[in-house]
Amino acid sequence: MTDIYKGLDPEPVFKFFQEISSIPRGSGNEKAISDYMVEFARARNLHCIQDEALNIIIKKPGNFGYENAPTVIIQGHMDMVCDKNKETRHDFEKDPIKLRVEGDMLYANNTTLGADNGIAVAYGLALLDSKDIPHPPLEVLLTTEEETGLIGASALDMNNLTGKYLINIDSEEEGYLLAGCAGGVRTKHCIPISWEDVKDELEYYIISIKGLKGGHSGADIHLDRGNSNKLMGRALNQLQRSINYSVADINGGFKMNAIPREADAVVAIEPQDNAKFLEIIDDLRETLKNELRVTDSGFSLNTEKYQNDVKKVFSEDTKKKVIMSLLLIPNGVMSMSHEIQGLVVSSSNLGVVTTDEKEVCFESAVRSSVKSLKYYILSQTEAVAELLGAEFETSSDYPEWEFEPNSKLRTIFEEVYESMYGKNPVITAVHGGLECGLFKAKRPDLDMVSMGPNLYDVHTPNEHLSISSTRRVWEYLLEVLKSIK
Repeated sequence: MTDIYKGLDPEPVFKFFQEISSIPRGSGNEKAISDYMVEFARARNLHCIQDEALNIIIKKPGNFGYENAPTVIIQGHMDMVCDKNKETRHDFEKDPIKLRVEGDMLYANNTTLGADNGIAVAYGLALLDSKDIPHPPLEVLLTTEEETGLIGASALDMNNLTGKYLINIDSEEEGYLLAGCAGGVRTKHCIPISWEDVKDELEYYIISIKGLKGGHSGADIHLDRGNSNKLMGRALNQLQRSINYSVADINGGFKMNAIPREADAVVAIEPQDNAKFLEIIDDLRETLKNELRVTDSGFSLNTEKYQNDVKKVFSEDTKKKVIMSLLLIPNGVMSMSHEIQGLVVSSSNLGVVTTDEKEVCFESAVRSSVKSLKYYILSQTEAVAELLGAEFETSSDYPEWEFEPNSKLRTIFEEVYESMYGKNPVITAVHGGLECGLFKAKRPDLDMVSMGPNLYDVHTPNEHLSISSTRRVWEYLLEVLKSIK
């Protein structure tokens, strides 16, 4: 492999980034990269812990007068998202990531680059390998399977770490310091279906909602984009106010943590109500188009005759409970921060609705950076289920990292940034999950900051990393470490 790192600044960081890029490290396939870390530590006589989840902790004493300074944990995850262009020949199980430089940007050749979060690994290894960088005692923590559910962090024994300062290098925008993240929980609310035989004279239509922008239920929930499942609830509710009809099927959305863009419902109406049915849909279409004209200009609400054979429909009681579920299950932004401008504190996303032979199920992703608000939304969702006689369950409950107004570590970061650049960094938080939430739940005394260089189009074959930003963030990190005494 060509040594592409030569001439790039900081060369030690890019040298290790190239080395780890030669080792396949997709989520769930981290044994080789984890073993590489063990050998790296052994070759430098550094204390290393490799646990059953393949997480790595490498410890290095402080130097140049920092021997008794507070211990600092440098943290990232070693796994990467594996994606490639359709025509690209690449086996993520065995092939190295091929790197290329275009101007100030580092890319892979038509695959994901893995800078999320390989750049944290490279920074950590460069610090551990250095002989002339002043720094306090270091504990470099590299976790596994972050991209598939924070699995390594969940399994981590925090008793193996002594540091009370933790610097997470898994953010993607230079000049921004993350100081909090949301926790979350997934809910599932299922209405048992009571079926009825259909009448011969009924006409069947499929109602379709399409063209919504959707988006990530954490990053985009504040944009107030249309939710196809909630909009379908409005449509079905509007219909039942004016005509008698039945529902044979309803489905919407594909992922619980994505704002749903599409939904379909199959309905049965009396022939004499055909014109009224179409009139109601036409009126509602114009109403919703007006409401969504800014956020979802591509929205469409259409009907067409349903040609498939229908043998049974929901009972009237089941239909009403389904509609009430769509109307009442919490959705959208629930609260905003009074400490960080523009930050969503809590939200809920009704992401998926599915119908099978036995039940209609409604699945939501609840998020909050304040634990009590997360469970308040959960109690609201459970109350709706109890009211309607639905089965209710939760899963994937993960903790938040609540904003700490008096963070000593964040103050150090702010002072160093102002000294270096003559301005303040942006202090913010994310309405999504980070490993920091799990660390904070296990070690409430941890003082944490998340930062990183400019990364673009992560998790896509166009992922790229700014070389100059990598240098600036490296220099910033070194100055922060020098300031911790």
